[in-house]
Amino acid sequence: MATSINKVILVGNLGRDPEIRHTTAGAKIVHLSVATSDVWKDKNGERQEKTEWHRVVIFNTGLADFAERALKKGTKVYIEGSLQTRKFTDASGAEKFSTEVVLGSFRGELVVLEGRADGNAPVGESAESTSDNSDAGWDSAAATGKTETFDDEIPF
Repeated sequence: MATSINKVILVGNLGRDPEIRHTTAGAKIVHLSVATSDVWKDKNGERQEKTEWHRVVIFNTGLADFAERALKKGTKVYIEGSLQTRKFTDASGAEKFSTEVVLGSFRGELVVLEGRADGNAPVGESAESTSDNSDAGWDSAAATGKTETFDDEIPF
């Protein structure tokens, strides 16, 4: 039995195009900025909205390739990963902290829920990493363009 769980699920929109970087060893790393919003009416009946921005980092090679190919600013996505906080030193020498949702080499899921108005994002396409011990073990068949139809009507 697991003694702890670190799992984050986000459904939101990309605030900008994916940022692609490479390590010195040549591995691809993708940074995403995902917005989630809460909407409610205040005591006066006026609509209120609060947007939270999330940093998402993809280290899995297969997921990174999928993100680079399928995602653009405005795309609605489902992301599943884990929360990690890292410490770094900025250019002025000050220690800083950054909390990110990480899709690592062995866990994570990324699904395109809705594309942009120009239709460039493949809706319903998804990719997920496997529990194999190498990035080469990533199942590329998971990103073959599965399209699902969702019935948003609730039967009551």
